[in-house]
Amino acid sequence: MGVSIPAPAPDDSSPRRLARDRRGRGRRGPLAWPPVPEMTSREDRFDQLVLDAVERLVPRAGGRLDGVEVAVELVPGGDVLVAAEQEGSIPLGHARPGHGRSDARIVVYRRPVESRVRDRTELAELVDAVVVEQAAALLMVAPEDLDPDYDGHP
Repeated sequence: MGVSIPAPAPDDSSPRRLARDRRGRGRRGPLAWPPVPEMTSREDRFDQLVLDAVERLVPRAGGRLDGVEVAVELVPGGDVLVAAEQEGSIPLGHARPGHGRSDARIVVYRRPVESRVRDRTELAELVDAVVVEQAAALLMVAPEDLDPDYDGHP
């Protein structure tokens, strides 16, 4: 018969080991790398470009964009696509005026915008142009009146 030896009672005064050192490789490090700018996703970079474009536009709009919701969607929805088919193009953005309790809304479509550019500089310029165009459509003014630097799509 085998002899069993009872395990010693845990000593509450000694610090517990937080990570085991299996195979003598030292303490375990963090499970994920610290965040660095180059590790942001394309989606996050696109969202930041839209926010930057809106932040540049708000002071120029003089309060006319207060209460306007700005959103990013992957692709246009069904109702927007039906209207776009009649025009023969895929929209890069959409402006919807507010009705009753719903706020006015500007939507920028990420995939159609990304598919029309070659690099990040062009992407930033196109996002800026789309935001200016949609805000101008919402406010019923010319894009040049809203943003003197506007020169159309790159």
